[in-house]
Amino acid sequence: MNILSYFAQLFTLQNLMWLCIGATIGVVLGALPGMSADTGIGIFLPLTFSLPPTTALICLGAIYVTGSYGGNITAVLVNTPGTSDSLFMTLDGYPMTLKGEGLKAIGVTTISAFAGGMVGCLALLFIAPQLAKLAFYFGAWELFLTVMMGIIIIISLVKERALKGLMSATLGFLCSLVGLDGLTGFSRFNFGIMAIYDELPLLPVVLGMFAFSQVFVLIAENRKSIVIGEESMKGSVWLSPKELKNILFETLRGSVIGTLIGIVPAAGTTVAAGMSYNLARSSDKDPESFGKGNPKGLASVSAANNGVVGGSLVPLLTLGIPGNGTSALFMAALLIHGLAPGTQLFTTNAKYVYGLIFGLILANVFILLFGLYGARFYAKITKVPSSVLIPVITALCVLGAFSFRYLAFDMLLVLIFGVIGYFMDRLGIPLAPFVLAFVLGKSAEIDLRRALILMQGDVASVVLTPLSILLIIIDVALLIWPFWDNIKALFKKKEVKA
Repeated sequence: MNILSYFAQLFTLQNLMWLCIGATIGVVLGALPGMSADTGIGIFLPLTFSLPPTTALICLGAIYVTGSYGGNITAVLVNTPGTSDSLFMTLDGYPMTLKGEGLKAIGVTTISAFAGGMVGCLALLFIAPQLAKLAFYFGAWELFLTVMMGIIIIISLVKERALKGLMSATLGFLCSLVGLDGLTGFSRFNFGIMAIYDELPLLPVVLGMFAFSQVFVLIAENRKSIVIGEESMKGSVWLSPKELKNILFETLRGSVIGTLIGIVPAAGTTVAAGMSYNLARSSDKDPESFGKGNPKGLASVSAANNGVVGGSLVPLLTLGIPGNGTSALFMAALLIHGLAPGTQLFTTNAKYVYGLIFGLILANVFILLFGLYGARFYAKITKVPSSVLIPVITALCVLGAFSFRYLAFDMLLVLIFGVIGYFMDRLGIPLAPFVLAFVLGKSAEIDLRRALILMQGDVASVVLTPLSILLIIIDVALLIWPFWDNIKALFKKKEVKA
């Protein structure tokens, strides 16, 4: 079969029906706090046992694609990330909504997410085997340097409020240390509380800091609704050519970054979105506008977030190495249907793997349909009276936290971190550094300790490799870039004095 026939196999009634079902389930679960693409794939995996392999993979792929996008909607409109992957959407998406530009924010995140998803899928289609070889070169030290890229983002995010930002990041690092030691297996800093014996759960912490804290903000500010002022939502979800041109470069760059980071096992959307946001902010003529409702910031993270989808499947399909938790579920689906991941998958079972890839491409079209044609419906959320919205957000946060591990303690945890997030917000302490440090702290610690063990005194053999040197240069460049103008100004002063 040629490549056109692989694409044509999608257009059967059964395949299209399951594609629509998967896309709808994905966007709904992605938007609900506590749910995610993982949840949808986990639920639907048993239901696909009796389906043909192509149909099953198309359905699961659609859940993955739209699930990664679904959380953007609630993150942008009500500052409630449907999943932890969507937390970066709150940085500029929610401020746009507060300014009455919720429709425009949905348009930006929809188009950029579609672009990111398409770039990731095209990479998977055309250059998967070549890109997958990169994963072989990433050991513990290289993974540590990759994670450090995400941590360095903290510095650029808190440049104007360095002390408060570092306080936030330090608290996040301390919280990331709670639970099992990744190498020794001993539990630490749990204070005798069995519910956090293994770790502080990610979702209740993120929901508390970003979403539940907003409940207290709405109460304290006595707003009638989310949008400040009585005016209707301004603008349109359909972006003008000028607006599209404004976000084009950040969208394309974020798409490429997301795809490349997705290929690296365990790096994930947090590093991809964070790196993309950092580059967009530091290279912009007006970096101060980021975090205050800049469409470029929202576009950069949306594109990177969905670019990870295609990228994470590259090492899975070609090498049998899952790029993240969701792609690990895909590996289970492949094995259940008798498809062994690896280099022969593209030759012996090309019909099924190309069916999946084209299914992912078609699923990205559903992002446009759900986003652009459902925006008016979603935007009505911002006009819902606070007297209704506050209990709804509270219920979603509490139930979302409970559904993560089915522990009642997590409902208390989301309240605790909601209070912490509220007071940090009131004191002008940024929340983003806390979450970034919390998400990446444990990975950085484990990778560094593994690398030190592997070095066994021979540091040069691990550190002085071409890939390691390249990553070190990138980390140093990202570290210096936000302060480059200050450094240049300092040198100019010295030259004038001389």
